[in-house]
Amino acid sequence: MLRLVSFDLDGTLVDTAGEIAEAVHRTFDDVGLQRRPQEEITRLIGKGTRELLLRLLARITAEQPALAGTVDTDAVLHRFEHHYAETAGRMGQPFDGCVAMLETLRAQGLRLACVTNKEQRHAERVLGATGLADYFELLVGGDTLPFKKPDARVFAHVLGHFGVSAAEAVHVGDSAIDVETARNAGVPAWVLPHGYNAGVPITEAGPDHLFADLPAVAAHVSAMR
Repeated sequence: MLRLVSFDLDGTLVDTAGEIAEAVHRTFDDVGLQRRPQEEITRLIGKGTRELLLRLLARITAEQPALAGTVDTDAVLHRFEHHYAETAGRMGQPFDGCVAMLETLRAQGLRLACVTNKEQRHAERVLGATGLADYFELLVGGDTLPFKKPDARVFAHVLGHFGVSAAEAVHVGDSAIDVETARNAGVPAWVLPHGYNAGVPITEAGPDHLFADLPAVAAHVSAMR
């Protein structure tokens, strides 16, 4: 019987692409780089903000070879951390049906966890600002433990916290990292198509179940009970 549902945060429960892009824009303004389109930034989200910035910088230097060797990557990353501390939780919005879905799951007695690679302090701000914090008994950020998703020890920690087995849990996400996390933990990988997977269709990650939206997750769980 299902007892625990774990959720990723960015791209699964909350649309945070706008606040991530704003931090990128402010960072590039600081270091004298041209802003990139929101659509491009959104397509590259999915493997962490460090990887996002590295991929953007690689594109910039490929387009403007004269900049190669002149961009201080460490400085860019440092400025981004400063700005993301300002924008995290300021612009994110829960996806349609998010609150109703969480209400449904909680009403059925399910335990709920949020497991993200976003830093704990940023994740707390997003959950607090969107009114979702109280739905989760456990929040595991990317820096909460000495390891992060998709390391199998992350979900082992979650299962141990709740005292449930892998057979009694599922993980819901939007990226290949979430699918790999579930696989490593031996739990079903449920995914949504509205999130961020570095521009790659989430179906290519081979999830166990693809849902159209969050209300469909609630309906599926209710049918299982």
